[in-house]
Amino acid sequence: QVQLVESGGGSVQAGGSLRLSCAASPYNYKRCMGWFRQAPGKEREGVANITRHGTPTYTDSVKGRFTISQDRAKTTLYLQMNSLKPEDTAMYYCAATNDWGSCGVADFTYWGQGTQVTVPS
Repeated sequence: QVQLVESGGGSVQAGGSLRLSCAASPYNYKRCMGWFRQAPGKEREGVANITRHGTPTYTDSVKGRFTISQDRAKTTLYLQMNSLKPEDTAMYYCAATNDWGSCGVADFTYWGQGTQVTVPS
């Protein structure tokens, strides 16, 4: 069982930045870790993920603005979000696969409770 706890959400003006954190317990590097988001009335979408080899992938709408990373010492996953736009407003979720899992959407087994990000228009 993996517990995921997100933090760092909030309200920020367009063009601003936020950094989301996800504390995972236990954390190991056999998993794919990812960030997803869900806006009101919309389906959940993948934002970014990082493979067990450390390779990041981003959805097109956040490329060049968001950066996913992980801190081995603090067993934490991060999402640095810059140049935020109103369309980035959503609940953001941290997720993890089982050991040796790939980064397909269906492979994410463990989910956090989410942290709200709001970018007023």
